Amino acid sequence: MELVISPTFTSMSTLLGLALLAYLVVGEPLLGRWAYARLARARGRDPRALIRFFALSLAGEWGMAALVGAIALLAPGIRAADLGIRAPSGELNGFAAGLVGALVGGVALGVVMHRRAARGQPIPGQKRIAAMLPRTAGERALGLAVALSAGICEELVYRGFAIALGVGLFGLPVAAAAALSCAIFGVGHIYQGAAGAIAVTVLGGAFALLYVATGSLLLPVILHAVVDIRGLVLMPAPRGDDVANPGAHFG
Repeated sequence: MELVISPTFTSMSTLLGLALLAYLVVGEPLLGRWAYARLARARGRDPRALIRFFALSLAGEWGMAALVGAIALLAPGIRAADLGIRAPSGELNGFAAGLVGALVGGVALGVVMHRRAARGQPIPGQKRIAAMLPRTAGERALGLAVALSAGICEELVYRGFAIALGVGLFGLPVAAAAALSCAIFGVGHIYQGAAGAIAVTVLGGAFALLYVATGSLLLPVILHAVVDIRGLVLMPAPRGDDVANPGAHFG
């Protein structure tokens, strides 16, 4: 199906929507960089550093999702379906099915990389987020909560809300709004370095295409959570506390 949405924003929902957009473009990248740099500095000496980082992440994720809910409540012209909150279309076309297969294959690749790490072999991209990787059962449990929350909240914010804002407020076609949302999604992860931000942008594009193909956030949410669980919970921390310099990737 082709995604068709027609959200209408009120004055108050417009103000809140623009405020959230400004935060996504400016505040989220700056906060992410600051929080990760702080984590990387404290990781080796403070056993609760990652716990605090995950708690901050959870507060941020659900705070943004709550703001999207407030925006929708303030605008009767924004339906749940305009935010992708509906069941997928009955006919999941071949493109979407292929995309699901590709992402499932990516998760399988993650299992292979996990085994490589267990043998002491390096994993590409591991050092970019080394400080975030759990090392204890408690950290993994909270990491799982972060991964699930990211799947739900980030899809609602970066796909459902951002695309609805682009279409309903700026008058963009769905494709242009989706492309813009992917760019904003990548910028929000700039703390992972340029290569990491580009990879996140491409992954966001895959989620956006799946959303547009099905008209629903359900599959993007599930797959986003699975990818984050693979990358955040299942990937082992580098041996020897080899944490990348958090400033090395920023100009």
